[in-house]
Amino acid sequence: MAYHGDRFEDYSLLIFKEDKLIAVLPANKEGALLHSHQGLTYGGLVTSEKIKLYETAQVLKQIMIFLASIDITHINIKLSPAFYHIKPSDEMRFLLHHLEAKKYRCDALSVIDLNEKLLFSKDRIAGVKRGEKNGLMVKEVNEFTNFWDRILLPNLKLKHQAKPTHSLKEITRLKERFPKQIRQFNVYKENNLVAGTTIFEMQNVAHSQYISGDANKNTLGSLDFLHEHLITNVFKDKRYFDFSTSHENQGQHINDGLLYWKEGFGARTLTMDFYSLPVANHDDIDRIFI
Repeated sequence: MAYHGDRFEDYSLLIFKEDKLIAVLPANKEGALLHSHQGLTYGGLVTSEKIKLYETAQVLKQIMIFLASIDITHINIKLSPAFYHIKPSDEMRFLLHHLEAKKYRCDALSVIDLNEKLLFSKDRIAGVKRGEKNGLMVKEVNEFTNFWDRILLPNLKLKHQAKPTHSLKEITRLKERFPKQIRQFNVYKENNLVAGTTIFEMQNVAHSQYISGDANKNTLGSLDFLHEHLITNVFKDKRYFDFSTSHENQGQHINDGLLYWKEGFGARTLTMDFYSLPVANHDDIDRIFI
């Protein structure tokens, strides 16, 4: 997360039991607030697989006590979606409910369960066939320059007056550090780049971080062709394919067209929840257990 240093005041926490690290909380500080790190797509408390409910509660209590001691009043916690957990792990959701934390945001993620039969819509199948008819080819590449400069940056500027979360320099640096987890797939027509996607790969999940095509993407079927290949071939052995959100305006609205496209591959909605917790209530944790 070091590349976020100029954007956020990092205040990530490490939690130890004696001399053994048992949990981490990626976080940044903003005045009297501590946030699950706002520079990360997903967040929340990350614990050792051996930590169960009571110990998770004690970890949270110690975090709250520490934050209160440095004049932090609230912690805004972004829970990692359950399908990212290697093992079932809803301890934090349970604790936040019983501590009466305020749920202030709920994001909708479009996710395919790859263990289920794939059901592509007629529109997506037609797009794949257009890609085949146009002789498109998918290639995995190790550099991001062409996709960033020729496809992603111009599209985001034209449609949303925005920039990607990662600059070209940042995504290249991350690729160097995580060569097997960050992968770039491009689509070509007669050796000309027409579309691409950047995938963050985890143990059970393939997460599509960036998706973009040129002005002819619908005519060519480039994005349909690309994602059919990724879902049915490259990542077929994963448990989930995560298209992420279709939100705009800080989660207040959904881009209906983008959601329709993702759901055409069989994606269904799973949620990511955000809670605000007053740290002064740390003693309430003890009342949960009798």
